[in-house]
Amino acid sequence: MCGVTGYINLNGVPASEFVLNNMIDLIAHRGPDDSGCFVSGALGLGHARLSIIDLSEAGRQPMETKDKRFLISYNGEVYNYRELKKELQKLGCVFISETDSEVVLYSFAIWGIEAIKKFNGMFAFAIWDNFEKKLYLVRDRFGIKPIYYYHSDSALIFASESKSFLAHPEYNPQICEKGLFEYISFQNYFTSRTLFKDVSLLPPGNFLCFDLQKKSIQIDSYWDFLFSESRKNSSASDLEEELDFLFSRSVNRQLVADVNVGAYLSGGIDSGAIAAVASQKIKKMNTFTVGFDLNSASGIELAFDERENAMAMSKMFETSHNELVLKSGDMESAMKKLIWHLDEPRVGQCYPNFYASKLARKHSKVVLAGTGGDELFGGYPWRYYRGAISSNFVEYVEKYFEFWQRLVPPKYFSKMIAPLKETTKEVDIKKIFLDVFKGQLRKIESPEDFINYSLYLECKTFLHGLLVVEDKLSMAHSLEARVPFLDNDLVDFAMSLPVNMKLDNLKNVIEMNENEPGKVKQYFQKTRDGKLVLRKVMEKYVPKEISNRQKQGFSGPDASWFRGDSMDYVRDILLNNNAKIYNFFDRKTVYSLLEDHLSGKNNRRLLIWSLLSLETWHEIFIDGYWKAGKT
Repeated sequence: MCGVTGYINLNGVPASEFVLNNMIDLIAHRGPDDSGCFVSGALGLGHARLSIIDLSEAGRQPMETKDKRFLISYNGEVYNYRELKKELQKLGCVFISETDSEVVLYSFAIWGIEAIKKFNGMFAFAIWDNFEKKLYLVRDRFGIKPIYYYHSDSALIFASESKSFLAHPEYNPQICEKGLFEYISFQNYFTSRTLFKDVSLLPPGNFLCFDLQKKSIQIDSYWDFLFSESRKNSSASDLEEELDFLFSRSVNRQLVADVNVGAYLSGGIDSGAIAAVASQKIKKMNTFTVGFDLNSASGIELAFDERENAMAMSKMFETSHNELVLKSGDMESAMKKLIWHLDEPRVGQCYPNFYASKLARKHSKVVLAGTGGDELFGGYPWRYYRGAISSNFVEYVEKYFEFWQRLVPPKYFSKMIAPLKETTKEVDIKKIFLDVFKGQLRKIESPEDFINYSLYLECKTFLHGLLVVEDKLSMAHSLEARVPFLDNDLVDFAMSLPVNMKLDNLKNVIEMNENEPGKVKQYFQKTRDGKLVLRKVMEKYVPKEISNRQKQGFSGPDASWFRGDSMDYVRDILLNNNAKIYNFFDRKTVYSLLEDHLSGKNNRRLLIWSLLSLETWHEIFIDGYWKAGKT
């Protein structure tokens, strides 16, 4: 994996190699093996290389075509590059490396922007067309790899991580209050906004074309999710057989590397099945599990440590297993470095992922992760059921929108964000939520249609957030994370499956009387109802007690730690008269919500984590902590 960065000055000032190298330095963790830069006129294009395929100097970037028309800075892996290479060779292309980077470059040279529809993999890259003076920024279908951009009258700046912009004299970091409003609403961003003012994240399945001569930007979509149930009439046995084939092929495709490949082994079905298939090809493959010290945990948190299940599967697959146990203080000690690498906080409490990547990098340069299995195969039924019993789309949106306001209870929300009211008055959060479905609206004929809407929304928002976090935290440790569930063919298959092969209790939910609290509670909490066909097929690879277990997220016992071992940390940061978050949030309301948690009345762990993250983010990027070089 690698780091892409660059810029075009629009004010007539020639690009500076000095500036470009400083931009590369800020993302050097993404590619510590090599770096390169290209400067010509107003254009500067840089690259930080993490060598995975063809470790020789032939893979150095930026890389240009023989006729010097096209120049690329590329981040990613295209797993079908060998097939594409053969096709290109028949068309007369001559290659000097064994990299997929060169294949992507010549694919673009031969087929133009249409080439991206041929790529099966994860990627984000910049291509400069020196003849037409056009810059293309391209992102993979699912958003596995990120690319950010900043556009003003004087410059277009782009990079794999927005922190790279800090080295450009044109860019002055400021908080985007509209982005902050979006984050505090969803603990995520449903638009292309970020926390940095005027910095956007190119959407998944999109490309940007900048025409230097016209000084114009155009952004177009080339792919989108579509959950269609087109295989409704296929037999269950045929679909199970096809899923088994596609899954195994995807894992094996993603084992291609000239470096060590390992796998996360969380104790669940998704990572377990990946490790099972991969370990057939890689003997004594390294696997990695992060657990938690539960001495001060309580309630459901007592089940958060999955090391026992992971160890059992490791023995079964004969992997070389590695464990790390996290304690409460580990979150605190990692916070500044974590937020620096994230650029801006997104979904969940991700410090365990940070440590998991750190552990994996000690033994491997590439790691396989189970991300995407839940979102494609219906792993969160208690969420989807909320909208399934709607009578129309408006009612569905109301129900699902309420669930995704994750952080602040509705009765406190307007009070808490009162200081943002003037600067965000044009931001309609409900419309942002609704706009996710733009282009997907079609006739609703059954409850299954509502389920497919939910799967679509979660792939576009929640999954995307997870992938951005996965990328940032793995690359923080110069580690390439691959996600076999997001193979093009496997995704197409998953979207074609009928809902009844994903969810077990939809019929009972439809017939449920919502005025019966007991039944509502039964179906609107974590269950084993989801991922039916995946569970069935994965019994071939993992023990039945694993394939049949209740879905569990990768989370620490933070609710207890925030009330106990980490209470002083929370108070020092958030109950501080000088805390910068109170420039944007009402202090009295925040204090009330914090006390709600600290007293044990309610679980506000996600809100506390988000506030800690925002305060740390402000200190690093706005107050200038990053300049001290301590990140």
